[in-house]
Amino acid sequence: MTDSVKPKKFLGQHFLKDLDIARRIADTVGDYKDIPILEIGPGMGVLTQYLIQNNHDLTVVELDSESVRYLSEHFPQLNGRILEQDFLKLDLTNLFTGKFCVIGNYPYNISSQIFFKVLDYKNQIPCCSGMIQKEVAERIASKPGCKAYGILSVLMQAWYDIEYLFTVPEHVFNPPPKVKSAVIKMTRNKTERLGCNEKLFKTIVKTGFNQRRKTLRNSLRQLLGKKCELLEDPVFDKRPEQLSVKQFIDLTNQIEKFIPQP
Repeated sequence: MTDSVKPKKFLGQHFLKDLDIARRIADTVGDYKDIPILEIGPGMGVLTQYLIQNNHDLTVVELDSESVRYLSEHFPQLNGRILEQDFLKLDLTNLFTGKFCVIGNYPYNISSQIFFKVLDYKNQIPCCSGMIQKEVAERIASKPGCKAYGILSVLMQAWYDIEYLFTVPEHVFNPPPKVKSAVIKMTRNKTERLGCNEKLFKTIVKTGFNQRRKTLRNSLRQLLGKKCELLEDPVFDKRPEQLSVKQFIDLTNQIEKFIPQP
């Protein structure tokens, strides 16, 4: 039998050793016993064991073949429910026909990409929780006017209520990461439509924050053209981190009137 798995740097693996923290993370989906749970990057199953104990309908996705062997040997309950695949390449509509939750001690090097993918399936995912780099957690939970507020903040908060639950120190991992970690919980809000062109909304948010030190007049000029009269509106004096989700929606509706439609 495989007694342990060697953490692999190229996969961003930092295995959690603290069982109390693992149990607390598992409890974040405690209200979702009636729908399936997908765990991303279970490693040696420190979180998995509590999800199984809590009688969740659990499937795990793990890219590391050594971890897959370990999980197969130590968790017979997962027979047929271990996907040796890259989550970012997974077609989740083939995996789940209805709603499901996402949880994990997420690989830090791809955590933002994971959450952008969750957004693609937002109508199927009522809850996404787990542990990520503290800096990314602060970014997701940040409010307008804060330095951490950015693309991920606006796009996630448009569709999810964000809870920053607690900070996790470095020493509870093997190997210890060079940064602190945090556990967050994202619960789908009641928004069904943003009330604007959602593709353009995403473009405006990304374009604005890609030049976050500039005013919106300078960063969004490429979308509107240099001589567009809308650029005289006072909202364009602001920088992107000063706008709430609602203000970005309003801005999208304004801009859409001035740009050529395909």
